[in-house]
Amino acid sequence: MNLRDKLRGLLVRVYARRVEGHLDHASVPEHIGVIMDGNRRWAKAAGSSTVHGHRAGAEKIEEFLGWCDETDVKVVTLWLLSTDNFDRPQDELGPLLDIIDGVVRTLAEDGRWRVHHVGTPDLLPAGMQQTLKQAAESTAHVDGIVVNVAIGYGGRQEIADAVRSMLADAQAKGVSMGELAESVDVDMIGRHLYTGAQPDPDLVIRTSGEQRLSGFMLWQTAHSEYYFCEVFWPAFRKVDFLRALRDYAARHRRYGG
Repeated sequence: MNLRDKLRGLLVRVYARRVEGHLDHASVPEHIGVIMDGNRRWAKAAGSSTVHGHRAGAEKIEEFLGWCDETDVKVVTLWLLSTDNFDRPQDELGPLLDIIDGVVRTLAEDGRWRVHHVGTPDLLPAGMQQTLKQAAESTAHVDGIVVNVAIGYGGRQEIADAVRSMLADAQAKGVSMGELAESVDVDMIGRHLYTGAQPDPDLVIRTSGEQRLSGFMLWQTAHSEYYFCEVFWPAFRKVDFLRALRDYAARHRRYGG
């Protein structure tokens, strides 16, 4: 590392401490959703392989959760694998699934996070389904950040699964379709989402410069604030995170009013 890079790093750290010092923890979002985009483009820019980009993105996760812990965030949803990602070539998808499996194991073994899967389990390999089940069971007692790992997740699929669950629940209770039609409301549907009893995201962060949700938590983000960051996910820094929190704190949330 040359002198210029060292100086730049020092200035960034000083700036980050300054931003953090002015951060009002009372205005920090309770639930943050993260669309971790840009692993492949980061790897390409570095002249490296796609798999290396996914590994670098995976390594960023625990660091990011540490920042969330320091700033009193309660729930984090990490979009690790979408339903659309299953269309990727097998030579990329196979290693990516292995990396994600490792991420879940690492989060569970860390001991600080309560791991919860959001997504359609049936889309995933049997081994990963078992990893997710074990992670949820082994961390159920943890009094730390709830980490939703969105794997095999699609926003439309979640709503379809919620409606299916609602119908099955009504049938099990002997409720007629007519009675269900009379009683169904947004709260009932919300209870059947993957994130059922959790608060909706206050803030959604997307890295890599893309400015769209791509189907991320379509129901829950109706009143969320969005922060689009230019940097690729593996290069996401604490100062970028703090800027997102500062930007969120400066907004006046109207919830459609």
